[in-house]
Amino acid sequence: MTRLRKMMLEELQRRNYSQDTTRHYIRTVEDFARRFNCPPNRLGPRHIREYQAELFQKWKLSPGTVTNRLSALRFFYTKTLKKAWSVAETPYPKKQRPNDPQPGRSRTTDRCRRHCFSSNSTDHALRDRLAVRRTDAPEGQRYRQ
Repeated sequence: MTRLRKMMLEELQRRNYSQDTTRHYIRTVEDFARRFNCPPNRLGPRHIREYQAELFQKWKLSPGTVTNRLSALRFFYTKTLKKAWSVAETPYPKKQRPNDPQPGRSRTTDRCRRHCFSSNSTDHALRDRLAVRRTDAPEGQRYRQ
């Protein structure tokens, strides 16, 4: 076990991180160092940005996964090595939210609509109140069923 790995492991255990998180963080730092064939304490923000871009472009990882990898590297640099970490130089990716509401509608309304218009919903009165008139449909089909 290398000195850096031991230091990071001690920091993670001292802060009571779970075994899964500890394993993930150690593996991320290993992958990062292996990618550049250099000890991670000799790599800097330029390498982190390059690694982040590679995670998106080459490995096609989701924004959440890339954020987790960056969190592991941030922990290593700030807590283990006691170095500064600039979010401006290595920004976290914006998360994609598949259930974002349409403009002008709230999430609660959308959730209610999904429930009421599902095939197993029995709340017909609420469904009728939430029905939206569709002007692009023929006259007989202007309301959602």
